[in-house]
Amino acid sequence: MRQYVIAAALMCCATRVEAYEIEDERLFGPPNMPVISVLSTTDTDVFAPVIEAFLAAHPDHALRYVAASSQEVFRAMRDEDAQFDLVISSAMDLQMKLANDGFAAPIVSAQTQALPPWTKWRDRLFGFALEPVVLMASKKAMQGLVLPRTRRDLIDLLRANPDRFNGRIATYDPNISGAGYLFATQDARQTDAFWRLAEVMGRLNAQLYCCSGEMITGLENNELALAYNIVGSYAFTRVQGSDDLVVIELEDFTVALVRTAFVPRNAERPQMGAELLDFMLSKTDGQTTRSGGAALLPREQAALPPHVRPIRLDPGLLVYLDRIKRANFLAEWNAAMTQP
Repeated sequence: MRQYVIAAALMCCATRVEAYEIEDERLFGPPNMPVISVLSTTDTDVFAPVIEAFLAAHPDHALRYVAASSQEVFRAMRDEDAQFDLVISSAMDLQMKLANDGFAAPIVSAQTQALPPWTKWRDRLFGFALEPVVLMASKKAMQGLVLPRTRRDLIDLLRANPDRFNGRIATYDPNISGAGYLFATQDARQTDAFWRLAEVMGRLNAQLYCCSGEMITGLENNELALAYNIVGSYAFTRVQGSDDLVVIELEDFTVALVRTAFVPRNAERPQMGAELLDFMLSKTDGQTTRSGGAALLPREQAALPPHVRPIRLDPGLLVYLDRIKRANFLAEWNAAMTQP
């Protein structure tokens, strides 16, 4: 097993009763083996290929995978002292907050050291996947209309066809989704068109969701025509084999999240948590095993297409977690969504 520099302060803490809400829990691997515990926002089926590949290389372990929303992952670690060996989330700002507040252990390995600076923070938080945040459409619902290529196109399309899209466009509810709040605030930082789009969606009774998967299901069931700000790994996985769904990376800009992971300071098996993290970062292991649209992390940001704008792992992510800023942002969003 590779050696890691792991803080000596990693001591096992007493396990507390879990009061946070989980969406799925599954045990992988043989029974009666030491269990690595992972808490993650990624759907189990999406992450399962990585787990199975990792356990094939470590047959003397099993893995407990717990899936929860980004807000519940944050609450589990911050408020419940939940004990896991690796924590994975798409909500970069909430992960940064946990790492900044001392919940993450420092990890140093060849794989973590090789990451570009904008994809890690202080040897405590590490990006392992770059995922575009995309627009999805049903070709059946869009029949006779030109697919939008920019936010301006999307705004014009919605305004010109209110009957077609009333109640049939969806996006995240940033009030309940940590990832949705991150995407909305990042969009607002990039362009004023975000608020014009929010107002148009509000007038069209936009449907608000907690998760990418549920929005895509709405498209598949012909309940929705468009879904804005879908996480790439879910979009590209579900579009495979579909004659109807289409994925659009908007050309004015496409925000890309860096899906992150950290080893908690109270991990029971921090060495194995670090080993799994290293596996996920390896080009020959986890990076090639992942399914869906989660691209490899580029070694240089310049290697990205010009329209892709990755969210950097830096303290700027904490700005919109300020209580007053968050309240003001959500008040403006809710006003846009509830227009007369």
